Amino acid sequence: MSALVLGCIADDFTGATDLANNLVRAGMRVVQTIGTPNAALDAGVYADVDAVVVALKSRTIAPEQAVAQSLEALQWLQAQGAQQIYFKYCSTFDSTPAGNIGPVTEALMDALATDFTIATPAFPDNQRSVFKGHLFVGDVLLNESGMQNHPLTPMTDANLVRVLQAQVARRVGLIDYRCVAQGDAAIRSRIAQLRSEGVAIAVVDALSNDDLLTLGRALKGMPLVTAGSGVAIGLPANFCIAPSIAASHLPKAAGHQAVLSGSCSLATNRQVQAFINAGHSALSIDPSRIAAGDDVVAQALAWAKPQLQLHKGPLLIYSTADPDAVKSIQGRLGVQAAGEMVERTLAAIARGLVQLGVRQLVVAGGETSGACVQALNIQQLQIGPQIDPGVPWCYALSDVAAAGTSGLHLTLKSGNFGSDDFFSKAFTVLA
Repeated sequence: MSALVLGCIADDFTGATDLANNLVRAGMRVVQTIGTPNAALDAGVYADVDAVVVALKSRTIAPEQAVAQSLEALQWLQAQGAQQIYFKYCSTFDSTPAGNIGPVTEALMDALATDFTIATPAFPDNQRSVFKGHLFVGDVLLNESGMQNHPLTPMTDANLVRVLQAQVARRVGLIDYRCVAQGDAAIRSRIAQLRSEGVAIAVVDALSNDDLLTLGRALKGMPLVTAGSGVAIGLPANFCIAPSIAASHLPKAAGHQAVLSGSCSLATNRQVQAFINAGHSALSIDPSRIAAGDDVVAQALAWAKPQLQLHKGPLLIYSTADPDAVKSIQGRLGVQAAGEMVERTLAAIARGLVQLGVRQLVVAGGETSGACVQALNIQQLQIGPQIDPGVPWCYALSDVAAAGTSGLHLTLKSGNFGSDDFFSKAFTVLA
């Protein structure tokens, strides 16, 4: 029988690995599945797994679809024996006034018959903090961080109580920094007070990892936790699990190296430029050429093949652009159509690169990562060592690779995560 204690539902693929990374760092042995599995955990294979993260691609789909997929994942995790459920969303609280964070949270609460949960995207290691219910990215409010220009989920309000209240029927309250600073007993007391007042969901302030560890202790036994990945650092200790380097061990890496970038975030724009400035080969994908019917996939692979054969080191293929360029393309094609067009193209390029012998692949962007993982027919990921906060290397099997060489080292990076030199650093860490 599996040792599974924590069952996690993530609303995108990079967010799933972000969460899994923090759990591994805290000592949990973690497997990430791509979508809800069709069968139960194999007791022989997964006997020592402490947590499973079910990665969905539900962040930007219709709310009713996101709810249905999340409930399916919940039912599967409960069947595997999960003792606590964790709904993970982005540390920038990516959502629209219609959801999907609120609707999914309420659906999970109903399914678990629980009348209270918390919500906090705080992740200080990645400069995400919550103060008086407001989300900060570094030293600026969320709506001044560049997220106001997000092509799918522009965030124009940093007040999380207000943002979440617009998405749910239940009352939303706040557990502020002064309460958190007094310790886990004070947090539990505040939870009891809020419940007596009819509050069902509480946004929680967190300014440091110490705050997250304190909060983690207060969440022991809570049926449902909703958060970014930061809260994960404080949960394993509740199950008597301590940090261990063995939890992050992966097979040895081999094969060619490549980076695919579909994110248009400020951080990824800097990473692309730093990679180019370091002298690495890079190819820009023009979405307008895809829309015009050019065989961009074949062109990109024709460019990549000789460089891989000459072992010139990691190469980059990217569609990353500045916000004005993104808006121009969306204006011509529509927001959803433009995004899906680029995702399909990069996913097809990912398949081609793996067929050419790439076995170390970095993918930047949540939607791009989801499309690439699906194109590579990856069903699960073993979580390995951290590159930067929230971004680990993973190991997966893909039937796209040549027979006998199916092992693939993969990194799925959220657009806003990572240092400027992330792309180069990733391969150094793996080596």
